[in-house]
Amino acid sequence: MNASRTRRPSRSKPARAVERTSRTKRTSRTKRTSRSKRRKYWSAAVTRGSDALDLTPRVFTGRSPRRIAQSLKRSAESSRRRKGTPLQSSMSMLNFYLNRAGGNLPASRRRVLEQAKGELRKLFGR
Repeated sequence: MNASRTRRPSRSKPARAVERTSRTKRTSRTKRTSRSKRRKYWSAAVTRGSDALDLTPRVFTGRSPRRIAQSLKRSAESSRRRKGTPLQSSMSMLNFYLNRAGGNLPASRRRVLEQAKGELRKLFGR
């Protein structure tokens, strides 16, 4: 070891109480927190408070692909903070929701949102 490097005594945290349940498995006595008490997902915060679009609440929970597309179009066209065209911004938010925030969507919801993409293209004349 280099003479200039001296080892400091470690400042370890006090050990937690651990209960042995078998030879290989250890469990902590501390109670695990439920999902509702855990930190929320970052993707949910982006969906709720996007800086580029002012989305209407629960826009992605609608059953009509046309209404979802109309809401996204309205938000994109009224926004002054977006960087791309209204079509790019609204399509980007819809894709973001499908890929990240709506990762565990049932097939029926995913189908509605995929149809909303087509409706969005129609509304913008593409």
